[in-house]
Amino acid sequence: MSNEKILIVGAGRMAQAIIKGLKKADFTNVMVANKGNQERLEEVESRFNVDSTTQWQEHVSDQDIVILAMPPEAHEQVLSELAPVMTNQLIITVAAGIDVSYLEKRLPEGTAVAWVMPNTAAAKGESITLFTPGKNVSDEQEYFIEKILFSIGKFKKLNEQQLHALTPITGSAPAFIYRMALTLINKAKETGVSEVVAKQLVAQMIRGSAEMLNSELKCTADLIDEVASPGGVTAAALSVFDQYQFDQMMNDVLTACYERAKQ
Repeated sequence: MSNEKILIVGAGRMAQAIIKGLKKADFTNVMVANKGNQERLEEVESRFNVDSTTQWQEHVSDQDIVILAMPPEAHEQVLSELAPVMTNQLIITVAAGIDVSYLEKRLPEGTAVAWVMPNTAAAKGESITLFTPGKNVSDEQEYFIEKILFSIGKFKKLNEQQLHALTPITGSAPAFIYRMALTLINKAKETGVSEVVAKQLVAQMIRGSAEMLNSELKCTADLIDEVASPGGVTAAALSVFDQYQFDQMMNDVLTACYERAKQ
């Protein structure tokens, strides 16, 4: 059981995924805050058996960790309200583009901050979360960051620039997979199977492929070759990828995502 007091500012999907993980990891002192949606706040309080508040500033001084689970554009205002009431808390943000440098410039000197980037699979405890701690984060605080992140999946510690560059791949790319899955599901339904069956087929294909991809025994190119026999049906399909310059398209997609995150 962990007695650290954690305040989560925000009550959206990511906040709820984190709360779910925290409760599973036996963090017992969790409070959630939300100003704009009282109904959602009450729902989260009831669902996860956590304390809630609409006046989060009044509770900061009692906390060990404050997690900012809100859109990037909300941070400027929240940080301006947070700075005057801090008493040596660890501040964590889960927002794209809100890096350690951004936080350290807007909070009191010496504040321990961390930038973490989970993805929506955190709701299933299957996120791959990237994180970078600020220069003032102690070993003990980093331990608790890792414990929190382990509760929602796997994690990797990287530097700030790597986090910026890899966010499109670990944070946004699930939407690319879902977009592909939607096309496959719709195509499967054309054969007469139900939506449920079509979704099961595609989901298991993706799950199995992910397991193969995660194998340390084979490189990704070899996995492609195992499926795509020369002159076979899969090779014919992959030639269409080449025809439409799939690799270049994906590079353009990731670049667009990266550039937007920097704004």
